[in-house]
Amino acid sequence: MVVMARLSRPERPDLVFEEEDLPYEEEIMRNQFSVKCWLRYIEFKQGAPKPRLNQLYERALKLLPCSYKLWYRYLKARRAQVKHRCVTDPAYEDVNNCHERAFVFMHKMPRLWLDYCQFLMDQGRVTHTRRTFDRALRALPITQHSRIWPLYLRFLRSHPLPETAVRGYRRFLKLSPESAEEYIEYLKSSDRLDEAAQRLATVVNDERFVSKAGKSNYQLWHELCDLISQNPDKVQSLNVDAIIRGGLTRFTDQLGKLWCSLADYYIRSGHFEKARDVYEEAIRTVMTVRDFTQVFDSYAQFEESMIAAKMETASELGREEEDDVDLELRLARFEQLISRRPLLLNSVLLRQNPHHVHEWHKRVALHQGRPREIINTYTEAVQTVDPFKATGKPHTLWVAFAKFYEDNGQLDDARVILEKATKVNFKQVDDLASVWCQCGELELRHENYDEALRLLRKATALPARRAEYFDGSEPVQNRVYKSLKVWSMLADLEESLGTFQSTKAVYDRILDLRIATPQIIINYAMFLEEHKYFEESFKAYERGISLFKWPNVSDIWSTYLTKFIARYGGRKLERARDLFEQALDGCPPKYAKTLYLLYAQLEEEWGLARHAMAVYERATRAVEPAQQYDMFNIYIKRAAEIYGVTHTRGIYQKAIEVLSDEHAREMCLRFADMECKLGEIDRARAIYSFCSQICDPRTTGAFWQTWKDFEVRHGNEDTIKEMLRIRRSVQATYNTQVNFMASQMLKVSGSATGTVSDLAPGQSGMDDMKLLEQRAEQLAAEAERDQPSRAQSKILFVRSDASREELAELAQQVNPEEIQLGEDEDEDEMDLEPNEVRLEQQSVPAAVFGSLKED
Repeated sequence: MVVMARLSRPERPDLVFEEEDLPYEEEIMRNQFSVKCWLRYIEFKQGAPKPRLNQLYERALKLLPCSYKLWYRYLKARRAQVKHRCVTDPAYEDVNNCHERAFVFMHKMPRLWLDYCQFLMDQGRVTHTRRTFDRALRALPITQHSRIWPLYLRFLRSHPLPETAVRGYRRFLKLSPESAEEYIEYLKSSDRLDEAAQRLATVVNDERFVSKAGKSNYQLWHELCDLISQNPDKVQSLNVDAIIRGGLTRFTDQLGKLWCSLADYYIRSGHFEKARDVYEEAIRTVMTVRDFTQVFDSYAQFEESMIAAKMETASELGREEEDDVDLELRLARFEQLISRRPLLLNSVLLRQNPHHVHEWHKRVALHQGRPREIINTYTEAVQTVDPFKATGKPHTLWVAFAKFYEDNGQLDDARVILEKATKVNFKQVDDLASVWCQCGELELRHENYDEALRLLRKATALPARRAEYFDGSEPVQNRVYKSLKVWSMLADLEESLGTFQSTKAVYDRILDLRIATPQIIINYAMFLEEHKYFEESFKAYERGISLFKWPNVSDIWSTYLTKFIARYGGRKLERARDLFEQALDGCPPKYAKTLYLLYAQLEEEWGLARHAMAVYERATRAVEPAQQYDMFNIYIKRAAEIYGVTHTRGIYQKAIEVLSDEHAREMCLRFADMECKLGEIDRARAIYSFCSQICDPRTTGAFWQTWKDFEVRHGNEDTIKEMLRIRRSVQATYNTQVNFMASQMLKVSGSATGTVSDLAPGQSGMDDMKLLEQRAEQLAAEAERDQPSRAQSKILFVRSDASREELAELAQQVNPEEIQLGEDEDEDEMDLEPNEVRLEQQSVPAAVFGSLKED
């Protein structure tokens, strides 16, 4: 063929073709500028010898020198061919030359530059690699430099050439200033701390800098402080003191760490006295306990280390007299520091809040035994504390200051201080009142009674301009005349030291000012009573009653009524009744019980019994529901003592109607017991029958047992059957109330706060109803077992007073509500063996049977 002949005469004698290559060669001859054709051909020849494959790449690149795909594949293949050879092999140089030829056309391709630079890095050719990186940065546009720099920086860090790396990093930071942290870390690792500190200071001062590691400006600042404070000999270009003090003004919440860093800088620099001055300045300026603790602990540790170093030096060189003096000086300085800690801590708290009264008192206590310091502290305290901003009672500082002078025998100075305190514009009237009271007590302690009275009269005198007690716009000096504390003390002094008229005038003045309390009223009345002014004391009570309302007037009424009854007894009975009626008018139920009992006692002792009973009856309606039961008990007891037991029946009936079910049940039992004692068996049975309607057999077993015992003692077979019938009827009534029954079952089972579903968790609907039915059947069975049988009961027949005609009529009557018992039940009850029954026989009078008796 022509094609074969042409191919058989190749233009280049070194080209060798195989028969399988002919289709690809023909395709290339037709489309020699097609990259796809060359790539297919190259893909086909992947298994060929490396020279043949390289020759094919060279042929393709000769025709298509600007093809990135061909160059990328070719260079990748050439690098793979020398991968496992020694780096001194000449083949590496051929591959490098091949890359250089590629950059003639592909110098804008960053991927090829990166591959070439990585290839050179693997060869270990440092200078050639660095120059190649520089050529890449010059050849590529600025937008592509971000792809070159990571590999370039890794290359710089991989060799111990700090100067080269520093210069490379400086060029990189011009392109990417936000990567300054990476440069700083490299500088730290290469021990170029001075430049690292400079760079870190620049970063900290740049407000627009955003850390790639997510660090805050304070964290960077703290790193700078640690760097410059721990390496004072290597960081020479920065003013460390100015930098750290600048941070103290910026980061006020981290003062402790910054002060410690500054002191650490001077310690490492060997300036120990300067470091000590820094510590002293710090503990006198910090505002929080946390910062103080950090600084103080660091200060104490510094002093300990100084003592340890001195002792170690002295032991090595031999002790001398100068060394001993220096060591003792350091020990004394350390002990003084430890002893000053409470006072320094108190100073910190007072810097936080200079108006904290309690902290000032603690500061005085810390100066115990040093009078000059105590006086200076008190003086500073009363000058510093603002009463309107104070935490605590500011008047206590003045009082304690005066007490200090008093304890030391300087009474005149104590009076001067208290006099100044009375002119202070306190926030609360009570503070100024306390100061006046302390003035009086000071004079009383030293038996200056007239002076004490004069001071308190001065305190309670009317001011030039009167003001309301709670008017905050007026100074407290214009409002103290309404302070009850001062008036109370003045009244006590007048009672002890003054005359009757002066004391009475003080109490009247208190009432006129309308600042009295119930206790003041009672004290005034008791004072008048002691001086035999009984009617005046009752007038005082009346004035107090007009000032107060319930419940504040409760104590006044109780005392007033008690005193009035004790004074007059039954001589002014109508007046006493009027007083009681006045007291009970509007009296809350909570306080009514005491008054009603007192009223009833009055009527019992001096009045009429029926009036007393009327008072008790009113009391049962007026007291709280919780007290009604107790009130009814008292009413019943008094009625029984006065009128007899039979008079209490109406009271019992009223109580049963009014009280709750629980109390009504107890009242029924007591009522029935009383009727039994009176021999009224039918009445007692009727009461039990009535009470059974509120007694669920499942929860009130005690009641049914009581009724059962009653029937055993006083009933017969018919009455016991009737009781059992009533019990079944009541139980059936409660069984119809499903919710109530469920709650009672749960209460019996110990979970009164549960629901029906609590009986069987996880079940609901019909399952709950089934459980309720089962529980009802179980309770019914238990009730059947509790029924007394004839074999177990001792039935005593009661004589009846009915006439023969009435008994005959009762025998013929038919009870329409009688339950028809089945034959089986009758047989079960009647067919009992004689051995199982133990009957007690008693002779019955013939008059009981009448005409029914057989001859």
